[in-house]
Amino acid sequence: MLDILKGRGVNGANGEKVGLGSIRRPVLGLALGGGAARGFAHIGIMRTLLANGIVPDVVVGTSIGAAVGGAYAADRLDALEDWARSLQGVRNILGYLDIRLNGSGLIGGEKLANRLEESIGQTLIEDLPMKYASVATEVRTGHEIWLTRGRLVEAMRASYALPGIFSPVMIGDRWLVDGALVNPVPVSAARALGAEIVIAVNLSTDVFTHSTTIHAHGAMPAPDVPITEEPPAKRRFPRIFSPEKTVKREFFGSAGRPGISSVMVDAFNIMQDRITRARLAGDPPDLLITPRVGQFGWFDFHRAEDLIGHGARAAERALESIQETIDVLAPAPKGAAPKAAE
Repeated sequence: MLDILKGRGVNGANGEKVGLGSIRRPVLGLALGGGAARGFAHIGIMRTLLANGIVPDVVVGTSIGAAVGGAYAADRLDALEDWARSLQGVRNILGYLDIRLNGSGLIGGEKLANRLEESIGQTLIEDLPMKYASVATEVRTGHEIWLTRGRLVEAMRASYALPGIFSPVMIGDRWLVDGALVNPVPVSAARALGAEIVIAVNLSTDVFTHSTTIHAHGAMPAPDVPITEEPPAKRRFPRIFSPEKTVKREFFGSAGRPGISSVMVDAFNIMQDRITRARLAGDPPDLLITPRVGQFGWFDFHRAEDLIGHGARAAERALESIQETIDVLAPAPKGAAPKAAE
């Protein structure tokens, strides 16, 4: 995979001339998976990798992974982290939900896109200092779309447009939605962009155990004591009917009944888990980081501090394996002093 340079100089990873007897650093790729609020764990992972000198040359992402990866590539990770930590409470999060009663998604997504726009501006993917791709899905064809040029904010937005929740995004002549429908952890995209070592982050490893089949199921047996139902309380309508409040109530559901969001997200979770297993089995990364975030819901954006901490701890557990893999491909030159212990 690497050129072990003997007797003459050759071009390195970025086209520079490498001198006699030296070994160039392998091209490092980072593939960040989807998972809505759980994606804040990506921030902790990136912080830990960077603090230990593990700097990616290629960053690709799906859904929230595309957003965090894009913020890093645009040197706006600090701003994203500050915003994430500021989301204290559900009421704060609801402020970013521009509910729509018509159209192709419950949430228009304009408020969230405007917040990204404030931070990232008109940055183009082709102007980033590293290779970057955002993975999305074309609605009508199911094509896997790698967004590698154009406005960064649009590429992020298309990748996290969860079907039914967010409206699709038109880029070029294609309507695009969440890339997790086809490639939840985009290892293949990182390799295609030239990564020789791919570190992947899967946010759904502990969401489900090995799923099983329930071979026989039906109605529950009738209770011995008859259940008497209380008559429904008389519904009182407010003077001013608020469709937005009603939709938000239906969106999140109640204690005894799942809302639209939980049903759709649970279904999407199951599908994403199956696709992830299949994709990673066929195209495994060199290293897989698996933060333990299964206990967090997709809309727990107000728990950013905990999620970032889980990501940091997951990356710390993987540091030794990552360094061993890099050393195999790019061993230290003979006679070099060993790294000082931290």
